Amino acid sequence: MKIKEIIAALENWAPKSYQEPYDNSGLIVGSAEGEVTKCLVSLDCIESVLDEAIEKGAELIVSHHPIVFNGLKSLTGKNYVERVVIKAIQNNIAIYAIHTNLDNISTGVNFKIAKKLKLINIKVLAPKQGLLKKLVAFVPVANAEQVKNALFEAGAGHIGNYSECSFQTEGKGNFKAGAKTNPFVGEQDIRHNEKEVRLEVVLTSDKESRIIHTLNASHPYEEVAYDLYPLDNAIQTIGSGMIGELEKPLKESDFLAHVKTNMDTTCIRHTAFTNREVKKVAFCGGSGSFLLGQAIRQKADAFITGDFKYHEFFDADGKLMILDVGHFESEQFTIDLIAEKIQENFPIFAVLKTGVDTNPISYYK
Repeated sequence: MKIKEIIAALENWAPKSYQEPYDNSGLIVGSAEGEVTKCLVSLDCIESVLDEAIEKGAELIVSHHPIVFNGLKSLTGKNYVERVVIKAIQNNIAIYAIHTNLDNISTGVNFKIAKKLKLINIKVLAPKQGLLKKLVAFVPVANAEQVKNALFEAGAGHIGNYSECSFQTEGKGNFKAGAKTNPFVGEQDIRHNEKEVRLEVVLTSDKESRIIHTLNASHPYEEVAYDLYPLDNAIQTIGSGMIGELEKPLKESDFLAHVKTNMDTTCIRHTAFTNREVKKVAFCGGSGSFLLGQAIRQKADAFITGDFKYHEFFDADGKLMILDVGHFESEQFTIDLIAEKIQENFPIFAVLKTGVDTNPISYYK
């Protein structure tokens, strides 16, 4: 099959529009029209992973971290990024990254961590703003249900765990059809009044194009009147980090042991014990220190992530315990997550998981 089929499945799950502004998720090397028989899934796309893909005959690498974050001004092989890009092109291997968009969805990186830690009642720690829009369309009363159902089918009308949400009011629309028109109702050059429904639905920005196309296709009018408004509302199921609860509270020392075992890490940097039991746990795969304030405000007993700096540990201020398990360690299960999703969509396709340990940090024991 073609690479674009795998991309479509991944981006239906974790839309690119959900990534952070600094990120570079998506197809980085190669053509979406290229054919693929095997793909290799990894956390990072470094030279040893590329060599593994060549050896195993994989035409596509799907990694969590993008090999290219910033623009390349030359391709001379002067660093590992340029060497990987050159070698991938030479061997006709495509590279695709699914990064912060996968971090931000409710079934993504942090959901996998929640399952590993056996947490319940999980929700997004810092819901994301700027992704919601409201569509207002004006539809003849007799056609309102038809248009509304089509919009729902296209993905509009989701609010949290509720679907098919809309609001409508009846009113009177008027218009005068011009000389070159073919009006659905009324006549040319005569002002017409029509009973219409003002139909309102919310949508996410990644579905905007499809939903507007559906509106035009399902609406009876030759020229469809509609408004599209950006919303400041946060989407509660999309955003950074998560917070959940243990089924039973644990002593802090027992909680550390629980995390060490279930996160498969040999080293945890942490703040001093608060001498309180741990019940509510906030967490974020990768570098999540920016979420400490949110974890404190939501009264978490512990916050798990990676890449905390020395002075940032002081910011816990005895209000919770910080656990830095390491960047790689917090995201290592993402490989399984991505591979499982591809296999779910393409059951007979060859999905390989890298055997290369890409963690750039070693520990002296």
